[in-house]
Amino acid sequence: MEERSTLRPADLLVFAWAGEKHACVDLTGVSPLVGLRENRFVAGQVARKTESKKMDKHAKACAENLHIFVPFAFDTFGSLAPEAIHFLTRVQQVICNNCLTPGAVVCL
Repeated sequence: MEERSTLRPADLLVFAWAGEKHACVDLTGVSPLVGLRENRFVAGQVARKTESKKMDKHAKACAENLHIFVPFAFDTFGSLAPEAIHFLTRVQQVICNNCLTPGAVVCL
């Protein structure tokens, strides 16, 4: 019998993200008002907590399948968790390095 993958479908699969490893990107939007009764409001806190929970839940399964897990957590007020910012920064760099045409605006 063939061994089955322990991965669930990714929201976004990015091929060759790091070397030959693919990245399984998990997109998660949350309300920053979740749990407001228990804690005081801190901008971006819910997105960061969600990112941490997703890493705990899925990173090991991705690593076992030779993939990289990227949690892309954001809240409905516009805050992005650190991994989401890193992901978007890298995508921007790849686009700037590979898609510039004569007369195009240079990316910073």
